[in-house]
Amino acid sequence: MKQFCSKLTVMLITIPAMCFAQTSQAPKTTATPPSTPPATTSPAAAPATAQQPTTAQQPTVQNPSSAMSTGGPIDPNRYVIGAEDSLQITVWKDATLSGTVPVRPDGMISMNLIGDLRAAGLTPMALAADIGQRLKKYLQDPVVTVVVLGVNSQRVFAVGEVNKVGPLMLTPGMTTLQAIVSAGGLTPFASSKKIYILRNVGGKQEKIPFNYKQALKGDNQGIMLIPGDTIVVP
Repeated sequence: MKQFCSKLTVMLITIPAMCFAQTSQAPKTTATPPSTPPATTSPAAAPATAQQPTTAQQPTVQNPSSAMSTGGPIDPNRYVIGAEDSLQITVWKDATLSGTVPVRPDGMISMNLIGDLRAAGLTPMALAADIGQRLKKYLQDPVVTVVVLGVNSQRVFAVGEVNKVGPLMLTPGMTTLQAIVSAGGLTPFASSKKIYILRNVGGKQEKIPFNYKQALKGDNQGIMLIPGDTIVVP
């Protein structure tokens, strides 16, 4: 009987000890869940890297602004259309009357319904008004716009002993000396005392002398050039 009681006492002491051991191990099992959050945080970082290409697209947005920083448009109220210019004529809601039209050497253009009409000597605004007035016979309240696409009439020419023989783009107020500089200057064989400008006035050709040495000193820059002038350097 004593032995049975002693065994029962040992068993009662062992059971609480086992329970205490299990409860003491519980924190070890709860310590494993914190190891899972790092695994969940790493997939969360993936969307952030996926959004990085959106920042790489920023340079493409800057292209239109850089394209707009190019040369300014032609003033439709001041520019005078000349022969061989290229025009974009747009009639609102009428594609058959719209398109690119070249100005012929005689200063005329051709359009559907209207036929031939003069463009040279007019500003783009004045030409648009003229076309709109003519189209009133066929359309109700036509809206016309004219844009100069190519400036080919505003040119002067340099021939003879210059480094770049040929046509030069005429800028507003360009003088003879400035045109010679645009042509690359004189060659070593140029006769600077015999330079002259050929100009067509009223169907007659005039010969206008130019003093190159005085122009270099700043005394006389030469006459202002007009489209069609030819600078001759013997």
